[in-house]
Amino acid sequence: MATDTTTPRKPARARPAAKASPESSPTRPRQPRAPRIPRGQHYHVYVIELSDAVWNLARFRKANPDYQLGKPLVYVGMTGLDPDLRFDKHKAGIQSNSYVRRFGLRLLPGLYAMYNPMPYEGARDMEVELGIGLREAGYGVWQA
Repeated sequence: MATDTTTPRKPARARPAAKASPESSPTRPRQPRAPRIPRGQHYHVYVIELSDAVWNLARFRKANPDYQLGKPLVYVGMTGLDPDLRFDKHKAGIQSNSYVRRFGLRLLPGLYAMYNPMPYEGARDMEVELGIGLREAGYGVWQA
């Protein structure tokens, strides 16, 4: 009679049940995901309205000799972030333009939303073109 010399096996451990994620929980409705932006196409141009007090600065007036009284005074920029987040960073003093930090009022998405998102080169060029176009329309424009 042959004896078994192998080590006896331990019984398999039961695995704990997987926790339900909040998204799949029956008590919470599923939140729709934001559409994915293709890698490299996450840059945005944005326009921020500045208060009229910025007109008191000689440097701003000198940069806008053709400003038409009554038109908005704006800052035009570009970012790899969401424009709302970038505006908040300007106001908090994080990598901010001093004119936006001191005089920034609100974003003007009606002037830029149709262009976003885009690749870096497109945003870089669009920032310049948008600034030129707004100046030609009589706006007071500042660009960094």
